[in-house]
Amino acid sequence: MSLFVDISFHSLIKFEEELCGDMVEAVRLSDSIIVVMADGLGSGVKANILSTLTTKISATMLKEGANIYETVDTIVNTLPVCKVRKIAYSTFTLIKIYDDGRVYIAEYDNPPIFIIRQGRMLNIDKKEIIINDRKVYESKFYAQTGDVLIVVSDGVIHAGLGNIMNLGWKWESVADYLQRSTIDRNDAQSITKDLSQVCWDLYGGKPGDDATIVTMKIKTPEYVNLFTGPPKDNGVDEQIIKDFIKSYGKKVICGGTAANIVQRELNRPLTVNLDFVCKDIPPTANMEGIDLITEGVITLNRVLEMIKEYKKSVSSSEYNYDISGKDGASKLTRMLLNECTHLTIWLGKAVNPAHQNSNLPMDLSIKYNIVNELAELLKSLGKKVEIKDI
Repeated sequence: MSLFVDISFHSLIKFEEELCGDMVEAVRLSDSIIVVMADGLGSGVKANILSTLTTKISATMLKEGANIYETVDTIVNTLPVCKVRKIAYSTFTLIKIYDDGRVYIAEYDNPPIFIIRQGRMLNIDKKEIIINDRKVYESKFYAQTGDVLIVVSDGVIHAGLGNIMNLGWKWESVADYLQRSTIDRNDAQSITKDLSQVCWDLYGGKPGDDATIVTMKIKTPEYVNLFTGPPKDNGVDEQIIKDFIKSYGKKVICGGTAANIVQRELNRPLTVNLDFVCKDIPPTANMEGIDLITEGVITLNRVLEMIKEYKKSVSSSEYNYDISGKDGASKLTRMLLNECTHLTIWLGKAVNPAHQNSNLPMDLSIKYNIVNELAELLKSLGKKVEIKDI
């Protein structure tokens, strides 16, 4: 069975520093995803440069087919060792997760990875290997749907050190917290956000070290098909609607014209939902076999704004954004963020006469730009997005 890796990462920068000394690189391949998290020695500019080099070298070499020995050997020979402390200038964790569930992990001096299955820490065997006099811990296992893998830099383990907690948070305490906090969370973003917020609070809003969190949630692929706008050639309406209905996954229609086309071709009743009325967003509608029907451009533009705000909230420990509304834009936003790994947008290219009214907002004339920007934004959140021009 093919699996999907929902990934999210965020860093808290050490107080009074401008650059983070930790770095994360994620590369999706045709059959797998490679994730690298590196922690540069110290903080600031030097640490940032060294951790960036480590992640870029690792991700690039693994992407091109190099094995762990070649990759680590290159890193060790590229980055110097601190003459005073006799330790490497950058630690790292390398992870490769295949679509069939195979997971390979290599850890060098970072806190051990957290692997959570059904609310319990999963203990896996680790093999110590020596590469250029460096101890690297190598492990392999098969992931299952629902598994959560979390990699952190030592700034997370040390959260609260000298402030709320004399000895820091400690790995065991973080593990205990994650076992409880991840069990009801379906997306990687919320897990990352939650753990980041706890670290921020333990540091009293003034992180004593760079603290990075990388969350990987293993999911069964979730498909959503979104149909918006009338097809350019109305002679193909029947075939397009047949293909849309036969497509695998949830069905969403955005736009009154698109909904009317589906209603006509399927001969199914279309009813407006007036149970909830929002002054800013037009109401939703209902039709048998369709999971969600919303208005078009106004709603899509609002979805775009909401996902931008949500993404900003994930990367900020001081900012929260609520997407729990009952309006059509909130419903579609939640579906795209929490119930979708693969999105196919069926984008009609016909000119909609309603959009030519000069009295309507300019936003209505740029539907294609909204759709394309939405697609790129969702890709940046790790979704796989395809646009079908029809």
